[in-house]
Amino acid sequence: MININYRSTSISLLLASALAWTGCSDQFLQDKRVYGSFGEETIYGSYEAALARVDALYYYLLPKPFPSSVMANYQPSTGTSDHRSASTEEYAGLMNDDSYYINPNIVLTYSNVPDYIFYGNTNDSPYAYIRDCNDIIEGVEGSTAISQEDKNSLLGQAYFFRGWAYYQLAKWYGGVPLVDEVQNPIQGDNGGADLTVPRSTSKETIDFICNDLQRAASMLDVAWDDNNFGRVTRGTALALKGRARLLYASPLFNRNDDRARWDSAYVANRDALAALGEGGFGLAYENDPGMNAEGWARMFSSYTGSDGSVSEAVFVTLHNQLVDGTTGRQVNRWEQTIRPINTFGGGSMSAPTLEMMELFPMADGKKISETHDNPGMVYNRRLFFMNRDPRFYRTFAFPGVRWAFSGDPTTQNTSTETLYPYSGQNYALWSYCWYQPSDASVVDSEGESGFAADGLGTSNKSIYIRKKSDDYDINSSPLYSYSLTAGNDRGFTNSAAPYMEIRFAEVLLNFAEAACGAGHYDEAVEALQRIRARAGYQTSDPTASYYAPNYGLGTDINNDRAKLFAAILYERQIELAYEGKRFDDMRRWLLWDGGEGQASLNPSWAVGSAWSGNTCTYLGVTPLNGTRRHNVEVYTTLTANEAHGNDPLSAAGVDRPTALNLATDITQSQSVTGGNATAIDALETFYRNSNINVKRRRADGDEQYTISFQPKYYFPGFRSNMMQNNQGLNQTMGWEDINHSGANGTFDPLAE
Repeated sequence: MININYRSTSISLLLASALAWTGCSDQFLQDKRVYGSFGEETIYGSYEAALARVDALYYYLLPKPFPSSVMANYQPSTGTSDHRSASTEEYAGLMNDDSYYINPNIVLTYSNVPDYIFYGNTNDSPYAYIRDCNDIIEGVEGSTAISQEDKNSLLGQAYFFRGWAYYQLAKWYGGVPLVDEVQNPIQGDNGGADLTVPRSTSKETIDFICNDLQRAASMLDVAWDDNNFGRVTRGTALALKGRARLLYASPLFNRNDDRARWDSAYVANRDALAALGEGGFGLAYENDPGMNAEGWARMFSSYTGSDGSVSEAVFVTLHNQLVDGTTGRQVNRWEQTIRPINTFGGGSMSAPTLEMMELFPMADGKKISETHDNPGMVYNRRLFFMNRDPRFYRTFAFPGVRWAFSGDPTTQNTSTETLYPYSGQNYALWSYCWYQPSDASVVDSEGESGFAADGLGTSNKSIYIRKKSDDYDINSSPLYSYSLTAGNDRGFTNSAAPYMEIRFAEVLLNFAEAACGAGHYDEAVEALQRIRARAGYQTSDPTASYYAPNYGLGTDINNDRAKLFAAILYERQIELAYEGKRFDDMRRWLLWDGGEGQASLNPSWAVGSAWSGNTCTYLGVTPLNGTRRHNVEVYTTLTANEAHGNDPLSAAGVDRPTALNLATDITQSQSVTGGNATAIDALETFYRNSNINVKRRRADGDEQYTISFQPKYYFPGFRSNMMQNNQGLNQTMGWEDINHSGANGTFDPLAE
C-alpha cells in the first residue's frame, strides 16, 4: 500500500449524532455513542453491530460544509471561499492565503502543493477510511450471523463509500494506488515493501470506482423509509458513477474527444435518472416555481430537499442543533456566515464578485451582452437588480431587498449606538455606502470603500451572497437557533440545515452534458429547458412575469455541439453557483487557459483539434487567466460624517421605499410588463433619484497582478511527505520527484 498508519483492527466506532430538528425522522443518526474497542467477531457478529460500523462511514466520509483544517483539502468544496472556489469567478482575492492556485507570486512545488491524499500519516488520511470500507466488506461478507438481505444493505453502503473515497482522489490525481483488501503490516515481509501498491492508470482507477458504485447500486434499494432518510440509495450510487464517467469523458482526461467515453457517461447518467425517478427523486417544485424562484430557494432549507412529491437531495449530509461543547455536535454554519453583521450574523464570509453577478441572465433568459427583443431588458449596471433571472434574487442580496429572519438583535442596541436597526421579521438590507465630505476625491477610486449606515459601518459588503439561505419568508420554522451570545455562536448558530453534495438538478445537468457529448442533442436541450422552467421561466404567455421564448435558450444550440456544451456549462454556473462545483467544472474543461501549455508538459497532452486546439476557443468563452475580479459597491454621492447612525439620505429627507419583498413583489419593471408601477419600479426610482451609484471595487490586489493558473496545476502532484512514505510511488509529470533528486515525474495521468 502506501504505509499509512491505519486504525488497528480493534476499532473505536463513532456514530453521527441526533438531529434536534424534528421535521424528518432520521433514526440511523439518532443514537450517538462510542462503541469502544471490539474484535472482529463482535463487530460482525450481528446486523446491529455491523450497522454501527457502517454508520461510522457516514460520520467520517459525508461531505462537511465547514470541514476541520485537517480534512479541508480532501473534503469537496461546498461553496465557501476555499482555495478552489477562490480560484474561480465566484470569489475574489488574488493575494489571499487561499488563492495559491492562481496567485502569480506563488509557485507550487512538491513542498507546498495541497495534500489531498496523505495528511502526515494520520487517521484522517483517505486511505485510512478506504481501509475501514475494506474491513467492513470483508467482515460482512465473511459473517455467518447476518442474513443475505442485510448483508446486501450493509455492503451496498460500504461499496458506495469506497467508491466515493476513491473518486475524491481520482478527480485530483487521475490514477492512484488501488487497494481492495485489508492489509496487515505485521504480516508483511521485506521491510513492508510487499505491501506497497503502485499507481494504477486513470482508466483503471475510474473503472474501479464505477465497478464499486455499480455493485453498490445492485445491492441498494431506490429509497429508504423515513427513519433512514439520508442513507445512500441506488440512485445515489448511480449518480456518482455518472459524475465519474463524465469526469473521464471531459477534456481534462479526453484530449482528443473519444466519443466512446461520452457514450459511457450518457448511459451512466441516464440510468441514474431512471433509478432516482423510481425512488421519488426529482426537481423539487418543478411544476410550482412560485414567486421569484421561491420553490427553487425553498429546497435548500427543506430538510428533505423536497416539495412533498419528489426530493432533490440525492446525496445529503444531515446536521443537528446541538450546542457547542456537546458530544456529536454537527452544525451547518452557512447561515451564520452569509448574514450581514447588523443581524448579529457573521458579516458575510466573502462578497460575490461583480463578474459573477453579471453572469446571470436577464429575465428573458438571455445574457446581459446579448440582444434583447424587449428594450426593457437592456442591462444597466447602476440598476443591476432590474429584470434578472429569478435565481438572481435568491443568490444575491442587495440594498433595498427584504431578508427576514427569526430573531431580534435590537435588544443589543445602546443609548448611544444603534447597531441593529431591525427585528428579524422586519429586516431590510440597506447596505449602500457613503463618503465623508473630505473624501470626495476618492469616491470614484476602485481601491477605496465608503462607510455604511444601519450599523454596517466598515463591515459592509454592499452585495451579499444569499444562496441557500434559510429565509424566514420561506421557512417560518428555521433550522438555526438564534443566539445573542458573542463569539463563535454569534447569531445564526446551531443550524441543522442539510447540505446537498449531489442534488437532482446536477444529475440532470450531468446527463445533459453527457448527452451532448454523445450526440443526443434533443435530450440535452430538454434537460436545460426543465432546469429553467423550474426556475420560473415561461414561454407560452408573453404577458407572464418571466416570459422567455424557448426559455431564453438560443435555437442554434439544437444542432451545434460546441454551443450546446457552452450553454450547459453556463447553466451550471447559474444553477449551481456557490455550491462548490465550479472549480471542478473549470478543471474538467481546462478553462483557465483552454489547455495552453499542456504540450510542454507532455506532447501527447496537447488539446486536440476536436476541441479546436483550445477548449476556451471551442466553447467561445474567455479564459480566466489574465483577468481580474472585482467586488461591487452601491453608494450615494450625498455625504455625512463617519459615525454609527449617520445616513446622508435621511439627513437630506430622502425616504427609502418599502423593501422589495421576494415573496410578493414581481421583479420585472413596468417597462417590461406594461403593467402598473411595482415595488421594483419604486426601487428603481429610488436609485435614480437618490444619487445612488454603483462602482466596481478592486478585489484582486494591485492592478499589475492577474490570475495565473499554471498548466501543471490541472493535475496536482504528490506532496513530498507522500513520496517519502512510499519511495516506489511515481510522481505526476510536470512535478518534481523527491525520490529521484527532483527530476520530473514519470506518471502520465492520461495514459491508458
